[in-house]
Amino acid sequence: MEYKDYYKILGVGKNATEKEIKQAFRKLARQYHPDMNPNDPQAEARFKEINEAYEVLSDPEKRKKYDQLGADWVRWQQAGGQPGDFDWSRWTTWGTGQGPNVRYATADDLRDLFGDSSPFSDFFSQIFGGMGTGRARTEGFGFRTRPQRGQDYEQDVEITLEEAFHGTTRTLQRDGERLDVKIPRGADTGTRVRLAGKGAPGIAGGPAGDIYLRVKVLPHPRFERKGDDLHTTVPVDLFTAVLGGEVRVPTLEGDVLLKIPPTTQNGRVFRLRGKGMPRLRKPDERGDLLAKVEVQLPTHLTAEQRRLFEELRRISG
Repeated sequence: MEYKDYYKILGVGKNATEKEIKQAFRKLARQYHPDMNPNDPQAEARFKEINEAYEVLSDPEKRKKYDQLGADWVRWQQAGGQPGDFDWSRWTTWGTGQGPNVRYATADDLRDLFGDSSPFSDFFSQIFGGMGTGRARTEGFGFRTRPQRGQDYEQDVEITLEEAFHGTTRTLQRDGERLDVKIPRGADTGTRVRLAGKGAPGIAGGPAGDIYLRVKVLPHPRFERKGDDLHTTVPVDLFTAVLGGEVRVPTLEGDVLLKIPPTTQNGRVFRLRGKGMPRLRKPDERGDLLAKVEVQLPTHLTAEQRRLFEELRRISG
């Protein structure tokens, strides 16, 4: 993530007064306002940058935090630290809700989802997003204030394979509001669940952003998931493998009986249709369960069993 030098963006010193910061902002905002530069993406990008800098430096609480971060950043550089290795996580403000690994959507995420429409940079969102944002700073210029869509948030959630099979819920806290989120049947690692309008509030009457839960399905001790199919290994004793019989095969809904034909070879795979995972958008449809036979040789033989095996070897040539 790129460090933003807000003092440099506004062209003021680090000891600038509130009045000096406001004067610098008004001058630059008038110059680069989109209404004065229609269809000029560079001017619009510059205006967003100026507005973001003023959003921080005009707020005493944000400015104090930014100055502390800046001092930490300078010490890191002076010590020879590489920008890409700087620990931003301890400066992140949002993430007091339940659940692990809360983070803001990155600029790349936003571009992938909505195009370059976010009013604030990834740096601002990570460091100051949870402190709230004001409306676009265009008061007093005679310009109309453009509505801006609020920032999106993204959070990772971990669920078990059983929860992915049956569907589950997670509870979040957002600004004192309890949010019960349904994770649908068939969810897989990478599935995103959207909470519309629960992100950051919009600017100047714009719509609120969204919250996205990004699902991670935990490994299972018995099953391996591949798409909507499940794979498992089934132990089969030697006698059943040779003579045929039935074995119990576990599924996520309980055991089922599998018929083993005589002389079944080790490693043979049986497909149990419809015993896999529900399909995400068609939960009434199911993948398959593929059961791989693992023939278990006896480890202790009685004298009689050994004699019979030797006889079998003899008559088999």
